[in-house]
Amino acid sequence: MANNSASFLGGMLLGTALGTAAGLLAAPRTGRETRHLLRKSADALPELVEDLSSTLQLQADRLSETTLKNWDHTLDRLRDAIAAGQAASRATYDSLTQSERSLSAESPSQE
Repeated sequence: MANNSASFLGGMLLGTALGTAAGLLAAPRTGRETRHLLRKSADALPELVEDLSSTLQLQADRLSETTLKNWDHTLDRLRDAIAAGQAASRATYDSLTQSERSLSAESPSQE
């Protein structure tokens, strides 16, 4: 899921940059105005990268938190399953032991 989010955000960033560049180059402005606008956009790039970095860090933190919750839930289910298996095993053992005792009591000993 994190890989999909990172891919989406990277694609969105790339698409935004390409769309901006194409729009600026196709716009009916003078070369000076276009260069000024490109410079202004380039100056804003570090802030955009910082925002993207913060967003990715937030997504990674959320993923880590979700993963830990899911892991804890899985461990709880595993503990419950082990306890149920132990109880079933003990019940079967007790039942077989009791059946063996009743069979031994019914048949006379051959010594």
